[in-house]
Amino acid sequence: MANEEALRINRSSAALIIQDLQNDVITEGGAFADSGAPKHAASQGVVANVARLAKEARALGVPVIHIHYIVEPGAKELKLNAPLFQGVKETKALVRGTWGAAPAAGLEPQEGDFVIEKMRMNGFFNTKLESVLRGLGVETVIITGAWTNMSIEHTARHAADAGFEVIVASDGTSTVNDEWQNAGLNYALTNVARTPLCAAIASALRG
Repeated sequence: MANEEALRINRSSAALIIQDLQNDVITEGGAFADSGAPKHAASQGVVANVARLAKEARALGVPVIHIHYIVEPGAKELKLNAPLFQGVKETKALVRGTWGAAPAAGLEPQEGDFVIEKMRMNGFFNTKLESVLRGLGVETVIITGAWTNMSIEHTARHAADAGFEVIVASDGTSTVNDEWQNAGLNYALTNVARTPLCAAIASALRG
């Protein structure tokens, strides 16, 4: 976990992002349950860790931003140019108004939180995320969610390119197994983000 001891966060210019922690993505019985994602999320303690971090962020006045992958029934508007998007349509996942598209229990948006919808992996692509962050005066994004080596990596890379300092919570993210988690955190993201534990992030926010 990179630079945990040296972690410093100016909470007045930070925001917490909770991305794709929806039932179809990480919950048993969801559309992608056969991938192993629910088991890995449970082994990481993602829901509890992120819920605690979000509670801390709200108490400190740090904005909490939920990014949800949402398609309409039939997903006719979803361009199927990659296996992930094909999988969303084939499994009838993440359809607006369904249990599968809802946030995992314990991670429901609270009053004052922001909710942003997307249809691609990257939380910035064709969404209002950057406008919201700029409007809030954010310089540091703390990213949690799923899957680490896919959507989280895409969003983190875009955030870095857009000029934000990026922190990815190592135990506030999950994917389908430890191998993929390691590939995301300890290889792909090493030159993009710091990857401390949620507890270290909370401590740094408290100052």
